[in-house]
Amino acid sequence: MHNKGTPRYDGPRQLAQSLSAFARTSASDTPWNKDGLRADSEYRDLGLATATNGRIGAKHIRALKPFTEPTGWHWHDMTGHYLYVLRGSVTFRFAGVEGDVTLSAGDGLSQPAGVPHNVMWRSDDLEVIEINEPAVFGTWDLAEPPEPWK
Repeated sequence: MHNKGTPRYDGPRQLAQSLSAFARTSASDTPWNKDGLRADSEYRDLGLATATNGRIGAKHIRALKPFTEPTGWHWHDMTGHYLYVLRGSVTFRFAGVEGDVTLSAGDGLSQPAGVPHNVMWRSDDLEVIEINEPAVFGTWDLAEPPEPWK
């Protein structure tokens, strides 16, 4: 489908003036590591942080060990947070949302950026793609559960 409206910027552009870099990643060039939020998982950078100069990050995350207890209530200082489940399933609770939110393989979720959440459970074979804005962000724990989970 071609847009007949006005583009957001002058284009087309030459590669040297693109708004993001041309960047290809391959599995052999992006090793798994444990440099992530959870010790029971491993992470693989998908190259978006470099291609977008830190505006967007993308990781392939997979479980390493059985899930033994909820993560605890926390929030991330992101402006965008998206999760796509490749394998397995995961259950969340979100501040302001009643009931558990379970995702299975093929499901995606735009997590409400900045909103406290708690990972209640995940399967031992969980694999997800996580996309966040910006690429580097902080995570803060809450001292007590938010509504409606108090």
